[in-house]
Parts: sequence; structure tokens; C-alpha cells
Amino acid sequence: MTPAPLPPSPVETDPRALGRPLAGWRLRLYTIIFEADTRAGRAFDLALIVMILASVTVVVADSMASVHQQHGCWLKVLEWFFTLAFTAEYIARLACVRHPWRYARSFFGIIDLLAILPTYLAVLVPGMHALIDVRLLRLLRLFRLLRLTAYVSEFGALYHALRNSRRKIAVFLAFVLLVTTIMGTLMYVVEGPENGFDSIPMGVYWAITTMTTVGFGDVTPKTDLGRFIASLMMLMGWGTLAVPTGIVSAELVGQQTRREPTTRTCQECLSEGHAPTAKFCRDCGAKLPPYQRDMPPKA
Repeated sequence: MTPAPLPPSPVETDPRALGRPLAGWRLRLYTIIFEADTRAGRAFDLALIVMILASVTVVVADSMASVHQQHGCWLKVLEWFFTLAFTAEYIARLACVRHPWRYARSFFGIIDLLAILPTYLAVLVPGMHALIDVRLLRLLRLFRLLRLTAYVSEFGALYHALRNSRRKIAVFLAFVLLVTTIMGTLMYVVEGPENGFDSIPMGVYWAITTMTTVGFGDVTPKTDLGRFIASLMMLMGWGTLAVPTGIVSAELVGQQTRREPTTRTCQECLSEGHAPTAKFCRDCGAKLPPYQRDMPPKA
């Protein structure tokens, strides 16, 4: 006997479970803001990126004393203009999705909120407006706008490599901390306060700067034994830099799966970067809309 077909999942049958509106002005606004595969979506993202660069330029220029004295009033007006524009955009993003709280808790949702908070906080705490430079993080949308899928794929591969290597890197950092503590204590005993090593933390600081090949030079060994230990630390620093690089490189080489990410957005959780052949969201399992490339408008 032919087995009875499985009932469809609630995500496939219940439109209320989707994050995308069904019709009306919310659907049109959603298409413009979240769908970069359309002409309107690309134009919106391009205008947004221009505004982000302009707003950051205003903040950087305002930090210069000479520019602030001559054009401080106009720069303040422009800063509030951009802040109000980004605030309206943030509210529009929340208004055009069925689950605004999900977007607010997402990565881009948090970045969008942080991009507008400094100006409002500067009213209570002067100087906070300089943190508006966090708006540069919103330029991550540039990957989606310019269809830089190769870079998105490489970013994903690097992210997974770092995530898979986190335990090895943690063990390595613990080993480095142990070595620098021992060597810093040894230098404290060998050199002593008369040569600048007046405490064990100072010796550990010297060991860290020496092992990382930074070597500020504010504390240097004066005895022959101390210089010999410093030479060992410098040579050890070369190997220290090579170990984490090798760990991450091994993970990158070990990744066999390759996928072609797109700008397809899950209507349930609003995650992006799904492959053209994907039918379900890799994050929440919801059914994805069909992949459609941008088509030119009909004459």
C-alpha cells in the first residue's frame, strides 16, 4: 500500500508564520528594504550606503578643531538629519516585517539600533556622538548590494574555520599565558627592580610584548642572563605567530563543502545568504521562496 503523504508543516500552510507580509504597503516596503535582488532594493541599499559614508564623514570632520569652528553649526544639523533618517529607516524595517522583535534581535537589527543611539545619548552625555562611527558596520550590506558572493563565501569559510578552531586556539592562548607568566617571573628575579622589573606583572608585560615581537622598549634587560632570556623569547615569538595561523589554515583546507550564497532572505527569521538550490532555511528550517534573478522591467 502506498503510504499516506505527510501533512504539510505549519510554516508551509500558515502565512502568519512568515516574516514577509502578504500584501499592501508593508509588502512593497519589505521588497524595497530586504530584497536586494530587485532594482528598487539595490537602489535603496546604494542610497543607504551613500548616507552612511556621508554621516561618518560629517562626524570625522566635526572632530577637527578648525573645521568645527568654521562649520560646526552646519555639521550638527547634518548629523541630526542623518540620525533622523536612519531612525525612520529603522522604524520602517520594524514596521514591514511580521516579527519585528526577531529583526531587532538579529545582527543587522542590533547594528542599525547602535547606529542611531549615540546621537540621542550625546544629548545626555556630551562626546557620545563620536561613537556614530559604528555606522560603518552597516557597510556590511555592501556585500549584498554588489553581489560579492565570492567574498561572502570566503567570509563564511573563515568564520567556520575560526569557530571550529576555537578550542585549539583557547588551549594555545592558555599555553602562551603560562609561558609569559613563567618568563616574566624569571625576569623579575634575574633583573630586579633596579633594571625596571619592579614587579611580576611588569615582567609578564615585558614577556608579552617581547613574545608578540612588539617590544616597546620601555623595559629592557640589562644583565647578560636577562638578554639571553630575551633572545629566547624573541625566537619563541616567531613560532607563537605561526601556530594559530597553522590551526586556522588547516581548518580552511579541511572544508570540503562549497556553496554559492545569494541574497535570498528567509521570510521567517530574515537570515540571508542561502544557495540558489536551497529550499529550506539553514537556520530555522522554514520554506524559502523561489530564487528569482532580477529581471528587467517590461517595455
